[in-house]
Amino acid sequence: MAITLVNPGGLPEIDVYHQVSIASGSKLVFIAGQVAWDADGVTVGEGDLTAQVEQCYLNIGTALAEVGGSFDDVAKLTVYVVDWTPDKMPLLLEGITRAAAKLGVTPVSPATLLGVAALHAPDHLVEVEATAIID
Repeated sequence: MAITLVNPGGLPEIDVYHQVSIASGSKLVFIAGQVAWDADGVTVGEGDLTAQVEQCYLNIGTALAEVGGSFDDVAKLTVYVVDWTPDKMPLLLEGITRAAAKLGVTPVSPATLLGVAALHAPDHLVEVEATAIID
């Protein structure tokens, strides 16, 4: 595996992510922000944050598989959520868990979670981008 996750002493240990990601592979992969579109460009889960997070993660999984990778190769995930408030965290985590179950992988939480005013389409509630290192 090309990614080692670390929580250094002296920094807070957060349940849902690690403070440092060490990448040691040979192919650096940047996956554009994925929204809750299916393969036909139809929005999945309109108005449903959990369903949209799940679809975003499934799309990231599809992109990773296309280049010979998986979520094990992800060095960093950035998640943008429209009108983010901390009470939405359970919805976000449920979407991640559902996608991980479908993909048969360990759930990967975002390294960076940002609240935004809007995305490019008003029916999209979340966008997820990834950086991966593949051996």
